[in-house]
Amino acid sequence: MAGYVTTVANPGRAVLERPRHITEPRVMRWCLITIALLFLGFMLILPLASIFVEAFRKGWEVYLAAMQEPDAVSAIGLTLMVAAIAVPLNVVFGIAAAWAITKFKFKGKNVLITLIDLPFAVSPVISGLIYVLLFGAKGWFGPWLQAHDLKIIFALPGIVLATVFVTFPFVARELLPLMQQQGTQEEEAAVTLGAKGWRIFWKVTLPNIKWGLLYGIILCNARAMGEFGAVSVVSGHIRGETNTMPLHIQILYNEYQFAASFAIASLLVLLAVVTLVVKSLIEWKYQGQHKTEGA
Repeated sequence: MAGYVTTVANPGRAVLERPRHITEPRVMRWCLITIALLFLGFMLILPLASIFVEAFRKGWEVYLAAMQEPDAVSAIGLTLMVAAIAVPLNVVFGIAAAWAITKFKFKGKNVLITLIDLPFAVSPVISGLIYVLLFGAKGWFGPWLQAHDLKIIFALPGIVLATVFVTFPFVARELLPLMQQQGTQEEEAAVTLGAKGWRIFWKVTLPNIKWGLLYGIILCNARAMGEFGAVSVVSGHIRGETNTMPLHIQILYNEYQFAASFAIASLLVLLAVVTLVVKSLIEWKYQGQHKTEGA
């Protein structure tokens, strides 16, 4: 056929490939691949490698000492605690929001979708400042909180609130297109068979969205552990109490404790790598299951 590149996979049968006018020459393809690899090498791999080089520059003893230092242990524990609180809250919200938007018709649906995307448009520093204006000593609810001896800003609740705000779109945004594509036919069929709300969710909806849900949880957890801007505003930078890992890294670096700061940074990088591996495994598993069901 004119205008197409053809190959013969089996005798007597031609297999159509890409049209000739959009098929790049071999040299062009290798140039594009080389440019992409060089860009990734200089912008991603080299900086990440330098973190581990600097972390181990003074040896294992200094590296382990930085990890075992009380303030570092507190920062690691606080980071994990905040993620353990924020991620489940976002999972509940994400499932509820995606279910409401995809399964029901109601006024204000587009407004709800816009509000879900709001943290992507607002600077994390601004989101932290919002909570200071609401719950700070001179904020709207500050006097009432002080009168009842409740502390939100410069304490764990404020850090959790700021983290939830910057991370809540991830689960909902992963589930929305998936649940829109699936439609409501299976849930409606379950209703005709006598199933009720929670049973439909556990037996029909959840199995259909489990891979997208896991993917959203991984992204949400990664952002929660690495958040800096919003947490920096509401934490107060109290060493050993309200510093998460990113804040602790900044303090160590500002104090010229470079080996210790890079040691903690390397732990964050390892968590990111683990997140990436789990994300890739979930994608591979989902694609394999999708191909099996398609076959």
